[in-house]
Amino acid sequence: MHNPIGIVGTGSRLPEQVVGNEEIARTAGVSDEWIVRKTGIRERRRAAPHEATSDLAAEAARAALAQCGLSPADVSYLVVATSTPDHPQPATAGIVQDLIGARRAACFDINAVCSGFVYGLSVTERMLRADGGDGYGLVIGADVYSRILDYSDRRTAILFGDGAGAVVLGPVPAGRGILRTELRTEGGAHGLISVPAGGSRRPASAETLEDGGHFFRMDGRGVRAFVNERLPAAVRDLLERSGTRGEDVAHLVPHQANGVMLAEVRPRLGLGAAAMHLSLERYGNTGAASVPVTLDEVHRAGLLDEGDLLVLTAFGGGMSLGSALVSWAPTAHAGAASAAAGAARPLAGRRGGLIPLLPAGL
Repeated sequence: MHNPIGIVGTGSRLPEQVVGNEEIARTAGVSDEWIVRKTGIRERRRAAPHEATSDLAAEAARAALAQCGLSPADVSYLVVATSTPDHPQPATAGIVQDLIGARRAACFDINAVCSGFVYGLSVTERMLRADGGDGYGLVIGADVYSRILDYSDRRTAILFGDGAGAVVLGPVPAGRGILRTELRTEGGAHGLISVPAGGSRRPASAETLEDGGHFFRMDGRGVRAFVNERLPAAVRDLLERSGTRGEDVAHLVPHQANGVMLAEVRPRLGLGAAAMHLSLERYGNTGAASVPVTLDEVHRAGLLDEGDLLVLTAFGGGMSLGSALVSWAPTAHAGAASAAAGAARPLAGRRGGLIPLLPAGL
């Protein structure tokens, strides 16, 4: 019988530079109040000119490994979920392997946009289990969206920040670990989120530079409708197929897309009084990094007890959806210094309650 696989360490890395709403508002033609009212976001982080996705990913990976007392040599698989790779090729995961010295690891990237981390979690858990369940894997979500934003486009410029989060997967006690994952893609809606140029459909040219084809584009209303319709069904399927009651789930860690949108969809997820954890007020939407960054903060704040049930759920371009049900295993946690720039602070709210989505009065 193979060992169950679970999360045995977490880590994150947020860039040093803090970008408040005032700076974004000036170029997007909106106000700080408008951004907070529409999204719940007050600030985000921006990578330094010398920092690429692989640099943030490597720091998050080192933090996760250090937390659980493992070395890069212990890693069998290294997976980077990103839609902002260092280059079209080679894979960013190979660069991260070189940066941290994980010489034995097989490495590859996953691009399911903001769902990529949950996809990577599912794939890596299955590979480790197929190997007998006694190895370790690194799953990293990392994105540097600041390099592909049109800062005059208020639909996108206000939302995104840069960052990386990582987990170490490995053997855990019976009854713990990743209990089930559910992945789905609805390709007919792929046009809702895109970077139109720079690939084989529209290679880089003077024309694509002129028309802004290399910028991130999003149909905000279409995405909102997609999430409100599809996310509750995806989470309900996860619970039903795992034989889990929603009221038994203690924690919800969603993709940190938009606080207002999450407030709309939260009551229909069927998760009872599970605490919903958010980091978007300070970090914005960090793409594939948003779930592991938030999970790392929750973990380091000491909010997770052994046996707690967690739902991790994300949605992104493609359009993709990924959800995971996790029974928390004993790991090192609170008291360790956060790998994020600035110490991780405990998220507001009480155990078992809903963490406020927006500041009071909005």
